[in-house]
Amino acid sequence: MHSGSMRDLLAPAAVRPAPAAPRPRAARWFGGRWPVRLLVVLLLAQMAGAMVTTAVRQTPTIDEPVYVGAAAEYVYEHRLRHNPEHPPLGKLLIGAGVALAEPHLDRDFAGDQGRLGRHLLYESGNDPWRLMLWARLPVIALTLLFGLVVFSFARELAGRAAGLAALALYCFSPDVVAHGSLATLDVPAAGFVLTSAWLAWRARRRPGWYVPLAGVALGAALATRMSALPAVPVVMALAALSVVAGGRRAVRAVAGTGLVALAAIAVVWAAYLAVDPRLRWAPEQPVPVVHGLRGLLVRLLPFPEAYRDGVRLQFGLENRPWQGFLFGRVYDGSLWYYLPAALLVKTPLGALALWAGGVVAVLASRRLRPAAPYVLAAPAVLFAAAVPGARDLGVRYVVFVPLFLAVAAGCVTAVRRRWVTVGVAVLVASVAVSSARAYPFYLPYSNEAFGGPGRTREWLHDSNVDWGQDLGRLADRLRERYAGERVWLVYKGSGVPEFYGIESADPRREPPAAVRGLVVVSDSAAAKATGRLAELIGGSRPVDRVGHSITIYRR
Repeated sequence: MHSGSMRDLLAPAAVRPAPAAPRPRAARWFGGRWPVRLLVVLLLAQMAGAMVTTAVRQTPTIDEPVYVGAAAEYVYEHRLRHNPEHPPLGKLLIGAGVALAEPHLDRDFAGDQGRLGRHLLYESGNDPWRLMLWARLPVIALTLLFGLVVFSFARELAGRAAGLAALALYCFSPDVVAHGSLATLDVPAAGFVLTSAWLAWRARRRPGWYVPLAGVALGAALATRMSALPAVPVVMALAALSVVAGGRRAVRAVAGTGLVALAAIAVVWAAYLAVDPRLRWAPEQPVPVVHGLRGLLVRLLPFPEAYRDGVRLQFGLENRPWQGFLFGRVYDGSLWYYLPAALLVKTPLGALALWAGGVVAVLASRRLRPAAPYVLAAPAVLFAAAVPGARDLGVRYVVFVPLFLAVAAGCVTAVRRRWVTVGVAVLVASVAVSSARAYPFYLPYSNEAFGGPGRTREWLHDSNVDWGQDLGRLADRLRERYAGERVWLVYKGSGVPEFYGIESADPRREPPAAVRGLVVVSDSAAAKATGRLAELIGGSRPVDRVGHSITIYRR
């Protein structure tokens, strides 16, 4: 084998382009490129509007202050100390927005990662509304870019109609809109995994370009959330499959997998070096010791020590006793069917039908079957890894599902039957209507079969419905309707009620006979209420609802 670059190794001098797949008949409905581009712009514009207007109204969710505080620390102090259980890339993106907000910093503050974020938002002279909006904008922009990946992936598989259908499902997905408008890491990590699978698919024709790019996208996912680690062997295998499918020898497939791994490792190291070129590592919290096979695997990871300690912290979190809530039942530990059940509640009915049809189409169609591993393997492996997790806290842990299955659903249009085209259009329209009816309360969304956002609290809790996002709305409601009344508050979130003008006390700290007036309870707290809180709720009557996540009782 002659010497040369890795690109030369993977791409011979003369490669015959693969014949273009015939466009489905439905593609004719959309004319040339300009109408399609206009529809893409309109879909993304409405998604941007939904996310920005949602972000403007929501107070910080439980996780956001942690990420925003760590992001400010990374950007301004170049110090790896807080929130090591998540790698830095996603927080660096959030930090770009934080930097544009030019916040006041207290560089002498010493506290844990939760207190750090609240101190930055509420105690350092900053406007938390403005700072949170700027922190969320980079995630919103990235979510829109992933929409282009969804469109491009589906279009390359089954034509323009497929791309538009997939993009519409993505843009109207309540879960994607909800979490894509927050300064969190779930959508960025899922989008990077999707991008790596799409680039691996493109490598079937130009491996010299797209194999290393797939590795870069995979590295970005690993540098955002450690939950992307199960996708590593999948993307490496997809890269090898693409090299072999292009008529190259097996040795080049091995080289392709190696290149993916090297590129991913390089991106992870680059993310840590961007924070601190000297890689000083002083964790703010104790790092658990991990024994056995898991401990060995952690030690073998070719990443900075801070990353390996983050994995150890994740294992430690999995070992904690967690309590879940599903369909009105409070339970200890986790349920294997929690995530499938939660997706059933929180996915529009039309999307569920199209997801199922898309999986069948990709597996059953001879023309689409070669793409099946690229569309279905990564979400299947990631889902299998998430199901046994100890934390039954929300579908955000599997937010990659609506991304990948939107691509699969678009492939239904490859079935050359007019009734299929009409059916896809009707189902996409039903998703759009369901999503629009939920506006701007995307976080507590549930589909019509489960009563809509107003009843989600009966089935699920935590980030599925009540993540602390409505504290600002509560303050407005109390001023408008209940001015001067005594307020007792049980709030589950990271916001500071006093900052928003809510003067309250915790009713659990007083004898029940002393609690009179308004008892305000976050629905996640009410779902698992026991003891005194359950007694207080039982002796009160609900009089108002705030944002489908907080209930006001009168006692």
